[in-house]
Amino acid sequence: MSVLTRDEAHRRAQLLDVQHYTVDLDLTTGDETFTSRTVIRFTSRADADTFVELKPTALHTATLDGEPLDPATLTDNRLPLTLTTGPHELTLTSTMRYSRTGEGMHRFTDPTDGETYVYTQLFLDDVQRVFPAFDQPDLKATFDVTVTAPDDWTVLANSTTTRDTDGRWTAATTPRISTYLVAVAAGPWHTVRTEHRGIPFGIHCRRSLAPYLDTDADEILDITTALYDRYHEKFEEPYPFDSYDQAFVPEFNAGAMENPGLVTFRDEFVYRSAVTETERQTRAMVIAHEMAHMWFGDLVTLTWWDDIWLNESFAEYMGYQTLTECTRFTDTWVDFGVARKAWGYDADQRPTTHPVAPDAVDDTASALLNFDGISYAKGASALRQLVAWLGEKDFLNGINTHFARHKFANATLADFLDSLASATERDVHTWADSWLRTTGVDTLTTGVTAKPGTWTLTTTHHGTRPHRITTGVYDRDLNDPRALVLRERLDTDIPHTGPTTPRTGVRPALVLPNDQDHTYAKLRLDPQSRETALSHLSGIPDPLARAVVWNTLRDMVRDGDLDPTTYLTTAETHLPDETDLALTQGVLTFAATHITDRYLTPRQRPEALTTLTNLTRALIRRTEDGEHPGLRLVAVRHYISAAAHPDTISDWLTDGTAPGGPELDPELRWRILHRLAVLGATDTTAIDTELARDPSATGQEGAARCRAALPDPEAKSAAWNALFHPDDPLSNYLFTATAQGFWQPEQADLTAEYIPRYFTEAVTVAARRGPAIAAAIGHHGFPAHAVDATTLTLGRAALDDPGTTPALHRRLADQLDDLARALRVRTT
Repeated sequence: MSVLTRDEAHRRAQLLDVQHYTVDLDLTTGDETFTSRTVIRFTSRADADTFVELKPTALHTATLDGEPLDPATLTDNRLPLTLTTGPHELTLTSTMRYSRTGEGMHRFTDPTDGETYVYTQLFLDDVQRVFPAFDQPDLKATFDVTVTAPDDWTVLANSTTTRDTDGRWTAATTPRISTYLVAVAAGPWHTVRTEHRGIPFGIHCRRSLAPYLDTDADEILDITTALYDRYHEKFEEPYPFDSYDQAFVPEFNAGAMENPGLVTFRDEFVYRSAVTETERQTRAMVIAHEMAHMWFGDLVTLTWWDDIWLNESFAEYMGYQTLTECTRFTDTWVDFGVARKAWGYDADQRPTTHPVAPDAVDDTASALLNFDGISYAKGASALRQLVAWLGEKDFLNGINTHFARHKFANATLADFLDSLASATERDVHTWADSWLRTTGVDTLTTGVTAKPGTWTLTTTHHGTRPHRITTGVYDRDLNDPRALVLRERLDTDIPHTGPTTPRTGVRPALVLPNDQDHTYAKLRLDPQSRETALSHLSGIPDPLARAVVWNTLRDMVRDGDLDPTTYLTTAETHLPDETDLALTQGVLTFAATHITDRYLTPRQRPEALTTLTNLTRALIRRTEDGEHPGLRLVAVRHYISAAAHPDTISDWLTDGTAPGGPELDPELRWRILHRLAVLGATDTTAIDTELARDPSATGQEGAARCRAALPDPEAKSAAWNALFHPDDPLSNYLFTATAQGFWQPEQADLTAEYIPRYFTEAVTVAARRGPAIAAAIGHHGFPAHAVDATTLTLGRAALDDPGTTPALHRRLADQLDDLARALRVRTT
């Protein structure tokens, strides 16, 4: 298929003014395909040739201004058009195929009750899978959408929908929006509705999830309306659409999608099993993120995909900040620091790094690769630093100017910076050049010198960006030898504008730069502060400061500056006293997936698993009073995943509960069964029995993961064939679950023969099944446990294969860089 280039998009935007789409979809024509009829009204500014994009099973008819076009001229995904100056009407009728990969119009049949649901995911260029379009973000238009659906279905769209007497659903005409933001979701939805400030709000899910959505409906709607009100306090432009629906849809590839008026979420956010308060916070943050997009992304949209960070970084920053201000989740920046920011730091240190705002993105295939930790986490960190430097008042004034100037239109980075500049005397253009046009992570290293009665702090800056930071100065608590107390916080601009002034008093026990995590940089502490951090980490009073220290230790391990076993020992020492769930979860995840599974050798791994089981057992003991159910749930999950011997967790599965709780819900039962499968302590009969107990979509995925994890040659062969040589291709979620189960560190000898095959067969399946499956096979399907030079050599050969698609190439490049880093850590 042809990809749209930046130059082609620019030429077409110069040529066309697109006014309106009339889209008519018939979803009653069968299980494999649907009918799409589209009328596009537009004006050409000159006599010229151009094209419209579509990816049909069959193009039946096409007319331009009433004159027929030859469907056979459709090449790849482009139908050529010869235009004269003036207005035109293009009409096309086609048959389109439903997707099973979460792209285009995805179709899903719920194994619990047999009900079927469809929904669109048209980002970045998948509108062509549903209806023909001039598919680029700066050719906005209004849309009229009608849908013919089965009698018992409800149809949702970007605007309010009504059911006509003939059984068709009609959506109200939208304002001007980009093609990738058009949305439809249809099926026998379970719905909870309310109205707020004159706007209808709705939340929707599959019928089989109705009891779980009803349980959380008040929480979801309360958070949604609180965010809506807070955004209206921040933004002068009112909410620009006629309704606000949130649909939790099955087999969704992303966390959510900001379709105006109809946000779609992965329906794992409708919790079937027990979750922690941090996980509820994550759901709330995604709601906040997507609502921010209604203004930044939907009302004002990027002109081309090189400015995708303007959408994602803004929504990421605004989501965390606004959630903190108007809901019970007041420590959201801790979770950002320990989870999201680490994602950005990792991405920014790979060869595939790119500026937050790249100079140019050549085509849509390249643009799809930039949805990563840089566009989200690093960009949001940059905006947080900008607010610290600019001040929130001027920042919001600039944002509101931007909305007023470009509403229902498109804008570039230059437009955004001009809007900010109008609100401040500061040089935001120079700031942007330093922060948004560069790559890599700066490092700030502290030094402390002491004399009797005075001490002096110096900060060495390795990098090019300016930083405004707060440095925390801590002393030991005389009343509690395990604790530290904050002496003062020092505000610092780096590079320094003048010499550092000696400070009176004794040398502090801990000097922590970036204490409030306002900037984006790696840190290195002076020797005494490092020792204090390792020995007193849980005694730092502020969880955000603790997150900064844990991230510093994480970076040191990855850079070979701290032994991985020291990190494990520090976790074993301090996590039993940790009170923040996000920190506990983040540290345990890094300890398990990076240190235990990759950075330590197979010979060291058993001892590391023992450390993790001892640590999680200590957390379980700490929570026996029932006062910390979230912490207990985190500990139980990680205890199961680290279990080296099956007896204890097998007894839990038989009893249906962990001693003292919690009772085993479906998520915990599948987690235990998966670990038992890895350890060779269960079989297909037990897996089938559990699936009969939980025949849901989640149960199907759990069973696929468990079957692929069995240490049996036949099971591995069956899983491999399901991934790479299927008679009936797996959906995106079942593909991911099977890939997750296949490679296990405990089974390295059994799966060794598949490693060379992976690097050839992954190329083929990625080319055949498209970007979503390419991402899954490159991420979940990669043999991450195989940390050796042979894997590296095989992988680099795959990178040189001209048949490797861009989506797979990017995933492999990142995985191989992580593998090379793991090799360096092992040999340091």
